[in-house]
Amino acid sequence: MGSFTPAKETMFPVPPAPPPMMNVRKISEEHRNDEEQSVHDAPIVSSYNDKIRPLLDTVDRLRHLKIMQEGIQLPTIVVVGDQSSGKSSVLESLAGISLPRGHGICTRVPLIMRLQNNPNPDPELFLEFNEKIIPTDEEKIADDIAIATGEIAGKGKGISGNPLTLIVKKKGVPDLTMVDLPGITRVPVRGQPEDVYEQISKIIREFITPEESIILNVLSASVDFSTCESIRMSQHVDKTGRRTLAVVTKADKSPEGLLEKVTIDDVNIGLGYVCVRNRIGDESYEEARAEEANLFDNHPLLSKISKSMVGIPVLAEKLVRIQVTIIRECWPEIVRKINDKLSANVQELNKLPKHPNSVAEAMTTFFLILDSAKESFRKILVQGEFDEYPAAKEMHCTARLREMLDRYSDELHLKNVVGDESNGDFLLDEINLLEETKSIGLPNFLPKAVFLTLMQRKVKGISMIPLDFVEKAWSYIEDILTSVLLHHCRNYPQLISSIRRAAKNLIAKKKQQSIDWVNVVVEMENLTDYTCHPEYSTTWSMLMAYQATLMYYVNDYSSNVVYIERFGEINIAHLRRFKGLVEEAYDVKMRITAYWDIVLRRMVDNMALHLLFSIKNLVNKEMQPNIIKELIGPQGTGLERILEESPSITEKRNKLEKSIKLLKECKDVVADIMDISFED
Repeated sequence: MGSFTPAKETMFPVPPAPPPMMNVRKISEEHRNDEEQSVHDAPIVSSYNDKIRPLLDTVDRLRHLKIMQEGIQLPTIVVVGDQSSGKSSVLESLAGISLPRGHGICTRVPLIMRLQNNPNPDPELFLEFNEKIIPTDEEKIADDIAIATGEIAGKGKGISGNPLTLIVKKKGVPDLTMVDLPGITRVPVRGQPEDVYEQISKIIREFITPEESIILNVLSASVDFSTCESIRMSQHVDKTGRRTLAVVTKADKSPEGLLEKVTIDDVNIGLGYVCVRNRIGDESYEEARAEEANLFDNHPLLSKISKSMVGIPVLAEKLVRIQVTIIRECWPEIVRKINDKLSANVQELNKLPKHPNSVAEAMTTFFLILDSAKESFRKILVQGEFDEYPAAKEMHCTARLREMLDRYSDELHLKNVVGDESNGDFLLDEINLLEETKSIGLPNFLPKAVFLTLMQRKVKGISMIPLDFVEKAWSYIEDILTSVLLHHCRNYPQLISSIRRAAKNLIAKKKQQSIDWVNVVVEMENLTDYTCHPEYSTTWSMLMAYQATLMYYVNDYSSNVVYIERFGEINIAHLRRFKGLVEEAYDVKMRITAYWDIVLRRMVDNMALHLLFSIKNLVNKEMQPNIIKELIGPQGTGLERILEESPSITEKRNKLEKSIKLLKECKDVVADIMDISFED
C-alpha cells in the first residue's frame, strides 16, 4: 500500500485565540450576584443556543468519531454522584424525559446525553450504540435504554466503559451535551460484580481527570457533603474545585441547614451550587418547575437561598454558560492537536516500509536493503566513518580493529621477553643443540638444523596467538555485520532469521580462510628462514659486539655477571664448563634474536594486511552474492518471504491508516465552522 503524503492545502489553519472572556469561576460569581433574577419565568433554553449550537454539534460529531481515542480530549460535562443521589431526576428535568429507574445501579454504562432545542413540536429521540442508530420515543425511552445497556454491558448488573449515546431533539431543552456515569456504590448487591466499586471508579476517573472536563457533582441535601464519595473523587482530580459544579437534590426533603452548606462551601465547589427540587410522582415537568419555584420563593428556610442558586432553569443556564466557556477556551487547542496528530501520523506512516506487492517489487526492495547495508559497511569497516553510529563506540570499527591488532602485537612480543636468562640458563639450549648436531666436518661450521630447530621452538610458542586473534577479529566483525544487516531489514522481520544465518555462514567461511592462512604462515616460519631486511644484519652486529666481553669473563673468572644488550645482566658461571661451545652458541642465539624481531614484525604486518584485504573483499565482493544465495535459494523462491509483511507492521500500518482517516474526517468537521464567532 502506498504511503500518504499530506498536501499543504488539506491542513486546516489553527484559529486565533478567542478574545478575552470570563472564566468559569466568573460565571458562577455573576449568578451569585444576580439576586433579582426571576426564576419563575426564566426560560430553560439559553440565549446562547443559537450561537453555541453549531460548535456544540461539532464537538458532538468529534466525540461520535471517537477522537478521544487519539488522545485529544474534548470539553465535556461529566455527571457524577453517589448511588441514589438523584442524578437521574436532575437529568430527567433537564431533558424532559424519563430515564430508567429501580433499585441498585440503573446507569451501567456511560450515557452521553445530547440535548438540542428543536422548534418542532414533535420530539425526536435516538439511541446510538454498537455502530447502530435506534429511533425511540418518550414513552419507551426508559425501556430502550435498558435494552441497549444490556447489549453493551450484558444482562444482569455488570458495568461497561463503552458508551451509549442518547440524542434528544425537543422544544424547550437546553443545548447541552453531558455524560452521565454510573452511580458510586461501595457494597455490591446481589447480581453485581464483587469489584463493582473499582470498575465504577475507573470509569469515573477516566472521564473526570482531563482538564477539559467540567464535573457536575450531584449531592443529596440529606447527607454531609464532605462524606460523599463523588466529592472525594472530584477533589482528587480537581483539588481547587475550579471545574466542579454541585447540584443539590431533594432540597424539599432536607431544608434544614442547606443554606449554610451551600454558602460556607467546606468542600471547595469552585463553580458554585444549584439547589433543585426533584419531580415527584406523576407530576408533569411543567408542574414540577412551578412547584420548585414556589418552594424556593415561599419556604421559610429555602427562600433565603440566593435566587441565582436555585432551580432547574438556573442550572440549565449555568451549564450552558459553562459549556460555552470551556468549549471556546479549548477550541484552538483542539484544532492544533488535530493538525499535529494528523501530521505526525502521516509522517510515521510514510516511514513504514513500502509493502511489495510482487516478486519484482520484493527484489527491488531486497537489493535496496543490501545496497544500503553495503554502504554502511564500507563506511564503518573500510573508511573509518561512523556518522551513522556516533554514540555507539563498538560500531567505530577501524578504531576497534586497530586496538585489537595492537593487543595482538603486544602479546606476540611478550613471548619474546627473556624469562630466566639470568638464572644460569643463558645459552644452554643453544649449547645442547650444538652438541647433538655435531658431526664429522669442518670446524666452526653452523649446521642449518640448529637454527631451524630453535626457530621452530619459538614459532610453536606463539603459534596460538595469531589463531586467537583471527577468532576474536572475525567474531567482532560477525557482530557488526549482523547488527548492520538486521538494522537495515528491521522492517522486514520475516527476513531476520535468514539474514542472521547468512551473516553467520559468510563469517564462518571468512574465518576459516584466515585460519588456513595463519596455518600456512606459521608453517612457512617453521620450515624456512629468510629476510632481506637490513635490520637483521644491524641487530646481529650490535649484539655480536658483546661477544668478546662475554668470552673474556668466561675465561677470566674475575666476575660471574656480564651485561649484554637486550638481555641485561647475565650469570655466566655455568658457561665455563662449555668453553669450546660458548662462542658458537652465542653467535647462534644472536642470529635467532635478530631474526625473531623480523619474524614478529612480519606476523603483525602480514596479519594487518590480510585482515584489511579480507574485509575489503567481504564488503566489495563477497557479502552481496553470499547473502543473495542464502536468501533466494537455489529455486529463486526465497524473495516471496518479503511479500509476507510482519503482523506487527501490518497492525501498525492499519492502525495509522485508520487514525489518519479519522483525523481527516475530524479536520473536515472542524473546517466547516472555522469562521464561527466566539463573541458573546
